[in-house]
Amino acid sequence: MPMSEAPHPEPCPPPDRLAVRAWWPPVRRVLTLAFFILVAYLLVVQARSVDWAEVLASLRRHSAPGLLGAVALGVASYLLYCCFDLLGRFSTGHTVPTRQVMVVNFISYAFNLNLGSVVGAVAFRYRMYSLLGLDAQTVTGVVVMSMLTNWLGYVLLAGLAFWFVPLALPPEWQLDLPGLRALGALLCMAIVAYLLLCARAHRRVWRVRGHEIMLPSLRLALLQLAMSSVNWLLIAALLFLLMQQKVGFSTVLNVMLVAAIAGVVAHIPASLGVLEGVFVVLLSAQLPKSEVLAALLAYRTIYYLVPLALAIPAYLLLEARSRRRERMA
Repeated sequence: MPMSEAPHPEPCPPPDRLAVRAWWPPVRRVLTLAFFILVAYLLVVQARSVDWAEVLASLRRHSAPGLLGAVALGVASYLLYCCFDLLGRFSTGHTVPTRQVMVVNFISYAFNLNLGSVVGAVAFRYRMYSLLGLDAQTVTGVVVMSMLTNWLGYVLLAGLAFWFVPLALPPEWQLDLPGLRALGALLCMAIVAYLLLCARAHRRVWRVRGHEIMLPSLRLALLQLAMSSVNWLLIAALLFLLMQQKVGFSTVLNVMLVAAIAGVVAHIPASLGVLEGVFVVLLSAQLPKSEVLAALLAYRTIYYLVPLALAIPAYLLLEARSRRRERMA
C-alpha cells in the first residue's frame, strides 16, 4: 500500500509582512490618540473663542417664530447636505447603507464648518469610512464627488448673483461692478463647460495624483447642481430670517457668497472673524453693526455649534462600535 503523504505545513508569511504586522498596531494606536488630541485641542480653541453670554443675549432679541423658522431651515440644509455622499456612493458603487453614509456626512460637515476642511471634509471622512470598511481609493471618490457637488452650486449661484445683481464692494477691495460682473460671467461659463464635459467627454475616468476620478453623467451633474444650489439658498434664507428680513434676500445671498470664499481663502477654523467682518463691512449702510453681529451669533449657534454638539457623541459612538467589532473579530 502506498504510504500516506505527510501534510504540507502552512506557508509562513514573508519576513517583511511579519514586520509590518508587528509594528503597525502600536503605530495605529499612537496615530489615533494623536488624532483625538488634535480634535480636542481644536474644540477647546473653538469654544473659548465664542462669547457665550452674547450668544444668549442675541438669541433673546429674536422672536420665537423667527428662531424656529431658522432652525427648520438649518435642519433642511443639513439633511440635504447629508445626501451629497450618496452621490459618491452611486458613482463609486460601494455598499455602505444609506443611514450610515448620511451619519458620516453629517459628522464631517459639522466638523468641517467648525474646524476647517482639512479636519472635517477630509480626515474625518477617511477615518469614518475606513471604520466602515471602505478602501482609500473609494473614499477619495466619495470625498471628491461630495466636495465638487458643494462648490458647483456655489459657483452657479455666485456667477448668477455677481453677473445680474452685483453688490457694490468697498474701493479698497479693488473689484468694481464691471469686474464683478465679468467674474460672474466667467463662473457661469465654468458651469456650462462642466456640463458639456459631463455630456460629451469620451474619457470618463481621470487619474489625479494616483487616484482615479470618474466623471459623472450629465444627469448626475445636473442633480449635483440642483442639490448644492438649493442648499446654499437654504443657508441664505436662514441668515435672511435671522436678520429679521431687514435686508433684501439677494443682498444677503451676495454677502454670504463673498464671505464663504473669504473664509476658505483665510483658512481660519469656522471662519471666525472673517464671516463677521465681511457682513459688517458690506451691510453697514443698511443695518446697524450690533444687529448684524447678533444675527451672525444666532447663525453660528444654530448652524455651527448645535450640530457640532450632536456630531461629537455620534463620532465617539461610531469609534466605540468599531472597536467593539474589532475585539469580537
